[in-house]
Amino acid sequence: MLTTRYLFLTRHGEAGPNGSLTEAGHRQAILLGRRLRDVPVTSIHHGPLARAAQTAHLIAAQLPGVAIREEKAAGDFVPYTPRREELPETSGDLILAFTRQFPPADEELAADAERRFTGPVPGSEPRYDVVVTHNFLVGWLVRAAQDAPPWRWLTLSHAHAGLTVIQYSPGRPAALLTYNDLSHLPAELRWTGFPPDFYVP
Repeated sequence: MLTTRYLFLTRHGEAGPNGSLTEAGHRQAILLGRRLRDVPVTSIHHGPLARAAQTAHLIAAQLPGVAIREEKAAGDFVPYTPRREELPETSGDLILAFTRQFPPADEELAADAERRFTGPVPGSEPRYDVVVTHNFLVGWLVRAAQDAPPWRWLTLSHAHAGLTVIQYSPGRPAALLTYNDLSHLPAELRWTGFPPDFYVP
């Protein structure tokens, strides 16, 4: 028997050059944890890098008793590198040039992330999983939920401690319930990934 999984995806809090959370990053993570207090969270998964682990533990401190696990599949990696022929004619060269700054894709790890974190789950009670990860994986899983072409992950930019929720129910397509929700953060802690003139609080 399969039942619904709710996947709560977030990018780690803001980090400094040393890879650890800044003061703003700490505040972002704590506020996100408080936002999740009304959710019956089943487990928290995080990538192995310090900024993701620190964010996850700050969230977990607001949710006593919730299991927390480090997962390689929630790490910071390139999920897919497109070929020129699959990209739009008008913007393909720009997108391809952008991808050249990244390391090679780890498609096996991307597939493992989908196996671990998406789809309905066994049981009779809904499951509420939090995954603290990085921008690339958030984009990849949102793209997958929308059945968008693989290269589309490159067009998604997720805020630090923004909240994305995807519902996976048996016999139904994945449903993107919310994307990059920042309502739990005050204006000075919100960052969209775009220049300031693109964002109006």
